Formats: sequence, C-alpha cells, structure tokens
Amino acid sequence: MFTAKDVMALREMSGAGMMDCKKALVECDGDMDKAMDYLREKSLAASAKKASRIAAEGIVASYVSEDGKTGVIVEMNCETDFVAKTDDFKALVNTIAKLIADKDPADVDALMALDTGDGTVAELITRAVAKIGEKITIRRFARCHVEDGMVDTYVHLGGKIGVLVDVACQDAASAKPVAHDIAMHIAAAKPTCLSKADVNQDDVEHERKILREQAMNEPKPKPANIIEKMVEGRIEKYYKEVCLLEQPFVKEPDISVAQLIKRNGDMNVRAFYRFEMGEGLQKREDNFAEEVMGQMKK
Repeated sequence: MFTAKDVMALREMSGAGMMDCKKALVECDGDMDKAMDYLREKSLAASAKKASRIAAEGIVASYVSEDGKTGVIVEMNCETDFVAKTDDFKALVNTIAKLIADKDPADVDALMALDTGDGTVAELITRAVAKIGEKITIRRFARCHVEDGMVDTYVHLGGKIGVLVDVACQDAASAKPVAHDIAMHIAAAKPTCLSKADVNQDDVEHERKILREQAMNEPKPKPANIIEKMVEGRIEKYYKEVCLLEQPFVKEPDISVAQLIKRNGDMNVRAFYRFEMGEGLQKREDNFAEEVMGQMKK
C-alpha cells in the first residue's frame, strides 16, 4: 500500500508532521497526490482554528537587489518569540521579502494573491501555519525602486527594527556608507518625517498651543512677545525631534543629518520607512506555565 519512505517523502513535500502524513496516506490509499490534497485541506482547517489567535511577535526583514536599485522591508508576525527566531520562520520572511521586490504588489491583499510557482502566497502561509503550528500574518511592507540613486536597509536587534532608505546620488559606491549610517540613525532616533515641509501643520499648531499654555502657566508671567519667542524656540526643538534632516546625527551630535548629507557631496535622502516590530499590536497574555501543563495533559 505505502512504505515508510512514502511517509518521509510526503513529509518533505508538505512540511506536515509524520503522523499526519501517515494518516493522509491511509485515508487516500497510498496515493501521494491525493494525500497532498488531503493535507492541504487539513492545513486550511488548522489555519482557520488559529485565525483568532494574537500574532504580535515576529520580525522585520529586509531585501536589496544586487544592483542596489530595489529595496524592501517587511514585517511578519507570529504568536511567540520562540518561533520568530526559528530558521523556518526567518526563511519564510526572506522569501516573502524577495517576492515583494520582484513582483511589486500594491498591498498585502495583492501580495497574498501572488503566484509563487508553488501556489499563492496565501497557500504558502497556510502550509507554514500547519508546519510551525502558530498563526502567521504579513502585517505590512514597504518597497522602493530607484533609477537615479540607490536604496539601503538596516535591520536592528535581529529583526526588532527595520529601516529602508531611498537616496538620490550620482555615485552609489561613495554614497552607500553614508546611506547606511543614515539608516542606522533612523533606527535609533525614530524620526517621523523627512523635513519641516513634511510635518503635519495641524500637529505643529497643536504643539504650539500646548507650549503657549505651558509658558503662560509658568510661575513668573512673561510678556506676550517673549512667550511667542519661547514657543517658536520650542517648536524648533520639536522639529529636531521629528524631522530626519533636522535631527542631530547620532554619530556626530554637533552636526545635523542635513549637514552630514551636504558634507558628503551630491546625494540626498528622498524617502525612508521605519518599522518597529509589533508596534501598536496587542500582546498575548497567556500564562506560559499553564500552557505547558495544558499541552502535557493533552
């Protein structure tokens, strides 16, 4: 009917557990193709059961094409930090990152529908869920493609923070070290926009209103014109906190990022993306000891 080698072969093809593969072959009278379909159907069922779980761990991964013209960062989530550190999960995220670079999907839904040559991305995720045993989601991604410059990426703490930078330049080789330093700076300094022109003016006015109230409530009242000067001084400080080009460069705090760029010739930062893994997501609150005991009882 079928042999142990058949079970092993099906396990290699599907990534499913040994007992699941054996059961599939029993149910399908040893037919490998039917057994594979059977496992896929069961994988879908397993995924549905996991869909309500919280996937708030994971990693941010990056990919840059060999010519340095296309770059990607992608955040994928799973349920536990243990799984996020496994080779299988990391390989899956790296595969997805390269696919994004090659295919340029419009959004996560379009990405999930892409053909990988072995089913869609959604099916690839489903098989990974069956093999790994946790809910897996693609949360977000950013992709840059340039013709007149280069892209660079930086991933910090094994995937906790990822940065993608789009740089206009004439000489990519000389610009690359500076671009990488800027990517590392973005990871550390958390800018939210590129320049003053990109700051939401409603946010600026909100900040200005708060600062004005603070100045007016100080113990020693000050004239209105002095208060306005104080407020504008603090607004400049606010710009240095949120605008990449205004921030003091982390390696040389005496100069701004804009001055760093100017010092290094014909280059300019056009855009950047910064992903911090799990920001804004609800974290699991399971009792790990109780979970282990539950598994042992099963």
